[in-house]
Amino acid sequence: MLSSDNLQRMIRTTALSFAFLQLFILSSYAQKTLPLAGKVIVIDPGHGGSAATDSYRQGPTGEREEWIDLRVGILLKSLLEEKGAKVLLTRSEDVTFPLAARSKMAVDNKADLFVSIHHNATADPAVNFPIIYYHGLASENAASVEFSRHLAKNLAKYMYKKKTPVSIVSDFTIFSAQGASVLRGSYGIPGVLAEASFFTNPAEESRLKEKEHNLNEAIAYAQAMEAFLTKPVPQILPKSQSKFPPQFQTLQEAERMSPVARRWMQDYQEAKVLMKNKDEASLQRAYDLFSQSAKSFPDSPVARDCHKNRAALLRKLGKTEQAIQEETRVREFYPVKP
Repeated sequence: MLSSDNLQRMIRTTALSFAFLQLFILSSYAQKTLPLAGKVIVIDPGHGGSAATDSYRQGPTGEREEWIDLRVGILLKSLLEEKGAKVLLTRSEDVTFPLAARSKMAVDNKADLFVSIHHNATADPAVNFPIIYYHGLASENAASVEFSRHLAKNLAKYMYKKKTPVSIVSDFTIFSAQGASVLRGSYGIPGVLAEASFFTNPAEESRLKEKEHNLNEAIAYAQAMEAFLTKPVPQILPKSQSKFPPQFQTLQEAERMSPVARRWMQDYQEAKVLMKNKDEASLQRAYDLFSQSAKSFPDSPVARDCHKNRAALLRKLGKTEQAIQEETRVREFYPVKP
């Protein structure tokens, strides 16, 4: 027979084992029911602490991009944590944070996904649509392009009442030498830099001040992340510099607020008319206007067509090698037709 002490020890051991079993079952259940359990996501609210230097980074009534980016980032963090993800924010206040440190955070923490949250500005106040950048070539960065598709679909669904075009483009369309720093530094991890909307559009700036609109944007990100991370992730290949088309210099940030940049759609439309002519002077003028539109707004919904038409015009003008380079640019930098 068991002594009283031995019996008590057996009861305690059995109870402890049962408690551990319960914890194991609950943990396993949580991992199965929380869709992003075990995933590490780095959220990078763009900019920060730049009010004194970046005067163009604000809407008509003074709402600044970095404030919006941070509000959305904080809301998104909460949504993702509810889904079981481990979420790291590159900044949680309106402070400057070095670009290299943002991507390093993703690399050091072996992130499953890196997303840099931004909102856009341009000279044309009527403009409002999402732009999503992946790094490098579409054929080498299939994972980021795939996530871009999920995000584009959800941003259009949750932030726009009417059907709107969405641009998915390489970061080399705007930073022609090396792409965006945060995406370049975190290459190998699926990642995007997304401009969800334009704060230079007066109506959109007003909406971006509202928590409900910020939350809708955060929901769009969260749903896209869940859809992407709960399926097999495509491979990201090493970059092959020899595959890149020649650099195409474009207007940068503050320059895109200029009167020249404001003509982006007018230049495109005039070029389309001239392209129908057969004389060389008209074809050359059309080529120049398509080039100017693409330089003014390299990530617009019509920029893909600008480069596609440039390629067609180069063939008509007998410049086959340059045409092939332009066709490569369209294929690798503009993989999705808006």
